[in-house]
Amino acid sequence: MIDLHCHILPGVDDGARALDDSLAMAEKAISQGITHLMCTPHHNNGKYSNPANQVIEQVARLQQELDQRNLNLTLLEGQEVRITGTLLEDIAKGEILFTDLDDTYILIEFPTGEVPAYTEQLFFQLLSQGHTPVIVHPERNAVFRKDPNELIPFLEMGVLTQLTAPSIVGIFGKEIQKTAKQMLKHNMLYMVASDAHNLRQRGFYLKESCEIIRKEYGQSKVDEMMQMAKDLVNGDVVKHPEFGEIKDKKFKFFS
Repeated sequence: MIDLHCHILPGVDDGARALDDSLAMAEKAISQGITHLMCTPHHNNGKYSNPANQVIEQVARLQQELDQRNLNLTLLEGQEVRITGTLLEDIAKGEILFTDLDDTYILIEFPTGEVPAYTEQLFFQLLSQGHTPVIVHPERNAVFRKDPNELIPFLEMGVLTQLTAPSIVGIFGKEIQKTAKQMLKHNMLYMVASDAHNLRQRGFYLKESCEIIRKEYGQSKVDEMMQMAKDLVNGDVVKHPEFGEIKDKKFKFFS
């Protein structure tokens, strides 16, 4: 199993604090059935800066620690990139890591409470340059919680989405869980990843989330989501699910 989103690197953001935390997370990931894990520290979110060259070095060091302890987990280099007006410049400067070596797919994080007004234009520019944005955990964004249909213009552009596993398990509360399930039902969430930060409050839950998805939406849904994660790592062309509009207007009253 591939986990595309994890804060396992020690001491670089609000994830693992030290090497011992990273090692414990690696052991937990292996117990979840994860074989490949993408290290995605926060980048340019106003608090943390983890440019590509630093992440590459940190991943190599942590991989060496895992190998010395015979922890059978392959680490991949990535970032959780906060959307900013300078993103295209940062890509040109070589500071941004994509999920694949061909620089096709990029994990994009929105501010928790908004979708910036320039997002559609920026995404259009990224797509025109061959870069496909992947919106991470949209079910946790206030705009999309209020009305998940706000995602549709981005999906129509060809933008991808990534569900955070704990969301559908209920770790972030019933409202986010319900939003996640509604989005899944209408094929608005294309893949699932842990976004694990630690083993205290922000664990993996990838195995548990896949079981919930299997029970509620069928094994084929799990297989499709896992295949898309694999495609993103390989830089392959993905198969876009046929999404639909959510008719349930009570989402309008969420705050």
